[in-house]
Amino acid sequence: MSSEVFEIRINAYGMADKKVTKHGNSAHVYLPAEWVGKKVKVLLLEPVEEE
Repeated sequence: MSSEVFEIRINAYGMADKKVTKHGNSAHVYLPAEWVGKKVKVLLLEPVEEE
């Protein structure tokens, strides 16, 4: 995954600021139930630390 910063402009119908949590071998974000079946985009807002 690239650590390059880029600018995005997007029109949206809602926004949620959430923290990603561990879920088994993956990650998880809870969103409003009304969003089920809708298209969403998730943006990483800070760099991933290399281990």
